[in-house]
Amino acid sequence: MFEKLLGRATKNALNLLHNDYFEKLRKSEYRRLDVSSEVYLDYTGGNLYPDSLIDTHHDWLKKNTFGNPHSINPTSERSSKFIETTRQTVLEFFNATDYHCIFTQNASGALKIVGESYPFSENSQLLMTADNHNSVNGIREYCISKGGKFDYVPMNQVDLSIDHNRLLNDLSSTSITGNKLFAYPAQSNVSGVKHNLNWIQTAHDHGWDVLLDAAAFVPTSVLDLQKYKPDFVSVSFYKIFGYPTGLGCLLVHNSKFEKLQKQWFAGGTVKLVTVKTNDHNLNNNYERFEDGTVNYLNIPAIQFGLDFIRGIGIKRISERVYSMRQALVRELNQFKHSDGTKMIQILGPDTIDSSGSSIVMLFNNPGAKLIPFQTIELLAAQQNISLRAGCFCNPGIDETIHAIEKDVLSEQVNLVAQNNGIGLHAERGSVRVSVGLATNNADLIRFLAFVKSLVDQTV
Repeated sequence: MFEKLLGRATKNALNLLHNDYFEKLRKSEYRRLDVSSEVYLDYTGGNLYPDSLIDTHHDWLKKNTFGNPHSINPTSERSSKFIETTRQTVLEFFNATDYHCIFTQNASGALKIVGESYPFSENSQLLMTADNHNSVNGIREYCISKGGKFDYVPMNQVDLSIDHNRLLNDLSSTSITGNKLFAYPAQSNVSGVKHNLNWIQTAHDHGWDVLLDAAAFVPTSVLDLQKYKPDFVSVSFYKIFGYPTGLGCLLVHNSKFEKLQKQWFAGGTVKLVTVKTNDHNLNNNYERFEDGTVNYLNIPAIQFGLDFIRGIGIKRISERVYSMRQALVRELNQFKHSDGTKMIQILGPDTIDSSGSSIVMLFNNPGAKLIPFQTIELLAAQQNISLRAGCFCNPGIDETIHAIEKDVLSEQVNLVAQNNGIGLHAERGSVRVSVGLATNNADLIRFLAFVKSLVDQTV
């Protein structure tokens, strides 16, 4: 009954892009969504696992016996073999033949390795874009602790892109002669803005090392590390194919591997440790940073997941996802209250070339009074719709969206310290929906029907 909500242009666009293929995929791999009548629109938060990935992994576990890989017994050797095969599959997937692949607990764990191991000093600088996940922002604490300097490149409020001229100036004008690290996301985890990968070479030309947070980018876009060569790349695998959680990786270009100075050692990271002489020798490869026993039962599931994605094709996924996003943007822009107030303010880019799968937005009551993001999330949940609302661990986006001044931020910091957050600025936060390869037309229609139900309502 709600299909009238989709305009003709939207219907045509969706029907042209592999609709039959993805509907079959939905029924075969994600049938549980329809059985439970759920609408899932939080793919940037976490992708959904396909049924076949779970089956393949469980069959593999049931047919084999595996042991801790730090030995040469048969079960250990078997684990080591599958781990290394998976490692090579990851490198091939990203065309990263001249990189080390270090398995981590998640993308944050990968970023932490860079933060604690990069040789910051009093003559070092860290440059970040204001659009960054907190796991990148936190690296500044390592820089500060070693006497280095850090700075942010601001965003444009209109489309949430990075101030390009300011970036070029900051990359080229610094007087720092020591180690310089530039860190930014290939794609915003909030707005879906795709930042320019050519910045990598620009930064290199000015003597910077580059850390690329690719967690939000790689689920729907091709990352070719022979074409673009950042020094460090963080990845989270459940963001790509949903299972298993708790695994990511850090890709380190071979030329910069020795630049990372590990500050401690643990089981599995050393060739030799002595107690009486207080000496140790670190491993020469990726094992140097894989502390303790790696997740040897789940790491091989990464290979199965990447095989699943390759079977569909990232480019096909990209076309499908971006068409879904554009369809939502087109239709959401139509909603107005009777007083003429535009119900939804979509923030960030509105073109396919510059956007990923996410849409970040603010909802307005009649008269343009902002609806609290918590209210929207709660009302959507009552309709069995999963979306995400809040600040998304990205304070730079939030501060830019709401134009929060520095003095106000200082007051908020004091409130958090004194009152455990009570009294924070009520209008902070926003609503994010993100589509994925399991999203179908029916999901869009359900979400648009939910939005329509709020027209002329004061909530």
